[in-house]
Amino acid sequence: MTQYLLSVQYNEDLETPPPEVMEQLYADVDVFNRKLQDQSLWVFAGGLHPPSTATVVDATSGDVVTSDGPFAEAKEQIGGFWVVEAPDLDAALALAAEASAACRGPVEVRPFQDEPEA
Repeated sequence: MTQYLLSVQYNEDLETPPPEVMEQLYADVDVFNRKLQDQSLWVFAGGLHPPSTATVVDATSGDVVTSDGPFAEAKEQIGGFWVVEAPDLDAALALAAEASAACRGPVEVRPFQDEPEA
């Protein structure tokens, strides 16, 4: 099976839903997470703090330079993710549809690169 990254898109321009909506969202995500675990599709998942809490580290010039905030200057950033194992892209897309409904946001699907053979 292939591993896929299902990344939740976070838009900082959108208002945070009221507490009762957030509680239901968390409950729906928990149900989805349990399904992934029960079906042995779960690898890892996590929610992220807002992009404003990010720190970028760049050591490409030989010096280490850090800067506050996200690397990309965009209003849409990654807000959370799942790493899942799925038999194919169609299965991963079906999982992403469930994930999107649970977290109430768009979910991008990307396969991981194959490990190089030793």
